[in-house]
Amino acid sequence: MTTSSQSSQTKNVKTIAAILLTGAFMAILNQTLLATALPHIMSDFGISADLGQWVNSVFMLVNGVMIPVTAFLIEKFTTRRLFFTAMGLFALGTLLCALAPTYAALIFGRIIQAAGAGIMMPLMQTVLLLVFPVERRGFAMGMVGLVIAFAPAVGPTLSGYLIEHFHWSILFWIIFPLSVLNIIVAYRVLKNVSFTRDPKLDIFSVILSTLGFGGLLYGFSFAGTYGWADPNVLLPMSLGLVTLGLFVWRQLILRQPILEVRVFKYGVFTTATIIGMIVFMSMIGSQTILPIYMQDMNDFSALETGLMLLPGAVAMGLMSPITGRIFDKFGARKLAIFGLFIVCATTFMFTQLTTTTSFAYLATVNTFRMFGMAFVMMPVTTAAINSLPNVLIPHGTAMNNTARQVAGSIGTAALVTVMSSMALAPEQAPSMNEAMVHGVNMAFWLATILTFIGFILSFFVPKGKGMPPDTIKESKAMSYTEEKKQNEASRQRG
Repeated sequence: MTTSSQSSQTKNVKTIAAILLTGAFMAILNQTLLATALPHIMSDFGISADLGQWVNSVFMLVNGVMIPVTAFLIEKFTTRRLFFTAMGLFALGTLLCALAPTYAALIFGRIIQAAGAGIMMPLMQTVLLLVFPVERRGFAMGMVGLVIAFAPAVGPTLSGYLIEHFHWSILFWIIFPLSVLNIIVAYRVLKNVSFTRDPKLDIFSVILSTLGFGGLLYGFSFAGTYGWADPNVLLPMSLGLVTLGLFVWRQLILRQPILEVRVFKYGVFTTATIIGMIVFMSMIGSQTILPIYMQDMNDFSALETGLMLLPGAVAMGLMSPITGRIFDKFGARKLAIFGLFIVCATTFMFTQLTTTTSFAYLATVNTFRMFGMAFVMMPVTTAAINSLPNVLIPHGTAMNNTARQVAGSIGTAALVTVMSSMALAPEQAPSMNEAMVHGVNMAFWLATILTFIGFILSFFVPKGKGMPPDTIKESKAMSYTEEKKQNEASRQRG
């Protein structure tokens, strides 16, 4: 291959990566953009807080339900076709939300948005892992980490500023033209890179997946609000667990499952995924706890809360590409050990909060905490996917994203529940705020224990960064991994 053709190929890969990362950034940004707009939406439509929170909850639920199905979609449809479908749905949903005359219309638009966003994240990760060679996958996933860290940080701050000056629909009018522009650019430069097969859609599996993951996400999402014993939590969680068990059983007996659960036969994938879940539980849960503590117990404003969280998100975002490059040279083990040590230590520092803890202390500890997470999140995810043969990458990314989504809901519910239940009785503390802060400290004790477990597990992450030598041997024993079909697809694509 000539130098000019190599340069052209490198440019194409970077262009594809930029398009996918931009689409994913908008999808993740949109998930958190309405947090500060909820009071205005509730006022405009005359609805209660319980009803208003569904603007965010329905997005998360549909997003979580769509992710497990993406492995089937990635194998069924070409990269271009699936990307345009995902971004088309997202753009359409955004437009419907911007024009929504009623609350029901807004919810419908959010459902359409979430359907597209749920496809985008696994599609982005799968394509990036396929277009980048194994020795550069750490860098690719580092860029994914930047998007995952930076978008949620920008969302509340940006929406808070815009809501003060414009109607809440401006949040959608900004996203809509950007998503259309992304589609136009992708139409010109995006190439088909994934392996397509002809898997059969098992409708029963889709139903079980929807009820299973949807039930779990719904139950955990509301456990912190209603309590674990409330029927609104117990019923969907029980339904979710039963149907999820049936879903796993169904995938094991199907010749062509929609989501290959046998990816957990690969030890590296399982260990790295569990570590990623633990870190995500701690990160998402604490991002819910800290704003409550700052505004309700320490007299900080919403703007100050956003400014406190921002440096940490920026630190994680900036470090993710750097840790990706380090991963490409040394692998995930040392990064995970170092990162989880920092996360564990800084999480412990949050167990010492008082009603007078300073802004500087909170911002500094959170920044170092997110700095440590940058050494863990994407490196362990990359190590997990690297342990799989290429034909299982769509299933690995779908499973990894689903596991993180569920873990985030579990972590938030668990920490909020501990915070509420462990708060001291009023007579046991000098003030109500101090009684409530005790619950916050107990919640961070739980987060500390979780991250310490992750720290211990990090020592079991194998050295190196590529596919283990026995991966190919194991893949041949799996009926799903049909090397001949992969080779035929590769020749057709070439």
